[in-house]
Amino acid sequence: MLLDNDSFLTELGKLFSKCKLVGSVTLTMKKYNGRSKPCPRTKSRSQYLSEPEENFCLLRASNGKYKISTVISNREVTRFQMAYANLLKANMDGLKKREKRMKTQKTKATH
Repeated sequence: MLLDNDSFLTELGKLFSKCKLVGSVTLTMKKYNGRSKPCPRTKSRSQYLSEPEENFCLLRASNGKYKISTVISNREVTRFQMAYANLLKANMDGLKKREKRMKTQKTKATH
C-alpha cells in the first residue's frame, strides 16, 4: 500500500511495535524513476535511459503479511531521513547483544 511520507512513518512505528516481541520487519530502499511498468523493447533505449528531472527513492517495509511503501523526492530527503532515524533509534531497543568470544588460550608465564 503506497502511503505519503508522514503516514508511512506512523504505520512503520505501529509495525515495529507489533513485531517487538515476535517477528521481524524487513526494510528495502531503492532508486525509483517514477514508472510502474517496464520500458518496451521496441523503442530506442537512449530515450528511456535519459536522467529524470527529479530523483525519487522507494522505501518498502514488510513483516511478511502487511506491506507498506512510500516514495521520497529529493527535496524531502533530509526531513524524512531525520524522522526515519529517530524512529529507528526509538525502536531498536529489542536487539540482542553480541556474544563476546573468549580467548581459547591464555598466555602462560614460563618458569
